[in-house]
Amino acid sequence: MGQYGEVFFIPAFDEDYNRLILLFADSEGKILYKTEQLETNSTERGKMVQPNQSISAVSFQDLNGDGLMDIVLITSCVNEEGSYAGKMYKVGDVLFQSKEGTGFYRDYRISDKINRFSMNKSIELIVSFVRDGNSTEFLYTASTLDELQADGLRIISEQCYFRNFEKLGRLQVVPGVYSIADYDVFMIYLVNEQGNIVWSLQPMGEYDNLYALKGINCRDIDGDGLKDIVVLARYSYEGSGHELIVKSDYSIYYQRTGGFSADTEIKGSYPVNDEDTMEELVEKARAYWGWKSEK
Repeated sequence: MGQYGEVFFIPAFDEDYNRLILLFADSEGKILYKTEQLETNSTERGKMVQPNQSISAVSFQDLNGDGLMDIVLITSCVNEEGSYAGKMYKVGDVLFQSKEGTGFYRDYRISDKINRFSMNKSIELIVSFVRDGNSTEFLYTASTLDELQADGLRIISEQCYFRNFEKLGRLQVVPGVYSIADYDVFMIYLVNEQGNIVWSLQPMGEYDNLYALKGINCRDIDGDGLKDIVVLARYSYEGSGHELIVKSDYSIYYQRTGGFSADTEIKGSYPVNDEDTMEELVEKARAYWGWKSEK
């Protein structure tokens, strides 16, 4: 570490407030530098108590080309309340070593983009963004299909088609993936005949990677006469023991005036497994809303 030479990296949690502090000590245990100015300590803005649970990953490497060792940090967090209560998610951060070699600093703009655009899944993903300049930001900010393709979105052509959505008109359903650091980030866009993006869907949620898209179905699910969208896929993510887990999951989006609303009810009643088909899933979802079986 700069003028201090080799130091010991010591992360520690405050048990009362779940706040993380990073300590740097010499071989005799003397603390040379410490900081708690971390993104993970600001997850709950304006609060002392934070949802930190553990450190998921940490890496030391030069990210900005100045020859000094920087820190890539990922923590695992769980909120105790709110719509996301009980679900684990990751918070990514980067600490750049100062030119004087006496400490570290953060660029909040970089940390914001890492987490806002879901580039916090792994060390490799953060490095690909910060060091190599790759980014998922365009997936959320592009306004046309041409922009998406120009920036690297790969369309899944076998599931790409036009449908008439009663409130929104004739739209092309465009599923696609963007590959970054060995991850396939999955999105679905609804595009009008002029090539403009009317709506976007993020069925991958907090999963790390699209493993396989099993199908997209557009039909009325909740009985209001409007076409809804059902997405069935297999996703992969890192387990608590850092093992790779592959899981089937689905999302349902209900057509509403001016857009789509994600289902928050059915998934609690009807989980899926790897053997379930789109036909079976649609049948269950429609039955939930009172439709009679078509079999």
